[in-house]
Amino acid sequence: MNTAFRKLVTERILCGLMILTECVFLLIYIGGCRKNNGAASKHSAPVENEGATEPVAKTVLPSMLAGRWYAADANTLREQIKGFFEKANVQPKDNVIALILPHAGYSFSGEIAAYGVKTAARQYKRIVVIGPSHGTRMEVLSVPRVTHYETLLGQVPLDVEFIDKLLKYPVFQNVPVAHKYEHSVQIELPLFQYCQKDFKFVPIVAGQCSPETIAEAGAILKGLVDEDTLVIVSSDFVHYGQSYGYVPFRENIPERIKEIDMGAYEYIARLDSEGFLEYRRKRGATICGYVPIAILLRMMDETVKAELLRYTTSGELTGDYSRSVSYLSAAFYGRWAKCTEVEPEVHNTELTEEDKKQLLILARRTIDYVLQKGSVPEPSELGVEITDAMKPPLAVFVTLKKNSQLRGCIGDIYPQRPLYKSVIMNAIYASFRDKRFTEVKKEECDDIKIEISILTVPKPVASANDIRIGVDGVVLYKDGQSALFLPQVATEQGWDLDEMLTHLSLKARLPGDAWKTGASFRTFQAHVFGEE
Repeated sequence: MNTAFRKLVTERILCGLMILTECVFLLIYIGGCRKNNGAASKHSAPVENEGATEPVAKTVLPSMLAGRWYAADANTLREQIKGFFEKANVQPKDNVIALILPHAGYSFSGEIAAYGVKTAARQYKRIVVIGPSHGTRMEVLSVPRVTHYETLLGQVPLDVEFIDKLLKYPVFQNVPVAHKYEHSVQIELPLFQYCQKDFKFVPIVAGQCSPETIAEAGAILKGLVDEDTLVIVSSDFVHYGQSYGYVPFRENIPERIKEIDMGAYEYIARLDSEGFLEYRRKRGATICGYVPIAILLRMMDETVKAELLRYTTSGELTGDYSRSVSYLSAAFYGRWAKCTEVEPEVHNTELTEEDKKQLLILARRTIDYVLQKGSVPEPSELGVEITDAMKPPLAVFVTLKKNSQLRGCIGDIYPQRPLYKSVIMNAIYASFRDKRFTEVKKEECDDIKIEISILTVPKPVASANDIRIGVDGVVLYKDGQSALFLPQVATEQGWDLDEMLTHLSLKARLPGDAWKTGASFRTFQAHVFGEE
């Protein structure tokens, strides 16, 4: 595979990663596929969103930021935040409905963020934080399936009822990896733990969403927020420097950076979501939270007023503009418009036999296109009509077999993009990015057969005894380690349940008997279709 294509694929995967050294990108390889194994179970099952089932037991997601993004000691952190609030020279107001806050480490942006948090004086029952995904490539918005977030300052309950409502809509999914390491949402929480009491938290991580998804998410959230809701958009602004791939000018750098930032803020102050997105596109402005900002602007009516509270850059703070990030706090005053909840649209998403045939053609033509042109195709370039059934976000694996032997297999465990896009990208990954194999060559394509596996959303089971051999795929979690087997692995290897879980533990780099105590499991099913 040529260097240009490698660079292109890498850029596609890493799009939106503005702070590369602080983020983790997890591309989930298929678990349990071996050179003599197939891609997924032939068991047919419906594919659906995780739905609105509240977690049965208390589950806590601990923040990973202490010691890196802010102090590692709770008392030190409280004193640090107290200092930020003392320096924030603003008058608290009781009609704040939303804020834009930065999300860098507290030593850089904590004081700027405090200007916004201190302005929101009254107590809120619900705080919604929408932050961009820096480490997970997805085209949906993700909300977590846990009951509490935990920082050094304690645990905060999530508004699981609100999250249940969001999960009724396909644009909202639960992509667990999007929350575990994502700092943009977690960084805001200690600031509100310091000054707010008895609130419930709604963390939302936004992927690289289309304008249509942005508009839909804004309408959904607008119908759910109320007078006791504070919405936070977490975003830094222009990232300038070679390391960010953004050097549009080399002279008058501080002034030029501020010019771009304030140009973006003008659209924000006018509550102009479409204008803001177009401005960002034309200027190439590296504003990492552009999707959350655009969603927030979609939620507001013309009566809301915006105010810029504070602005600075890391270049100003350090004196080094070779690598500078902009930070601002802004407040929005008014009331949330009273809107009825958006009814989830009901579509016939069942794939027809013709849909399946076209998806297989899409995968094959994608591979051929990449081999010929070295770039990622659009469906329109492949002559495949995208039907409504191909558009919902679904988790997909693409498997390649050559002479009945595995030749490549990669996919997503959780829905992260529309079905047809998942097929395109995972066809590329399976062909050229599966590290267990050499890249597919043009001359072997005629000998390769393609299978597509569509997965249901993994759901927790009470114990290992609830796992059905030959029907369920399994994800094992223990001590920060995890591993996955697809449904067919156990039967193809001739394993019983204990043997399968022993091999799964070993795959997770744990002792073979690790599954017996302290492990948790999620199961899923797969619907598979392939070329004849």
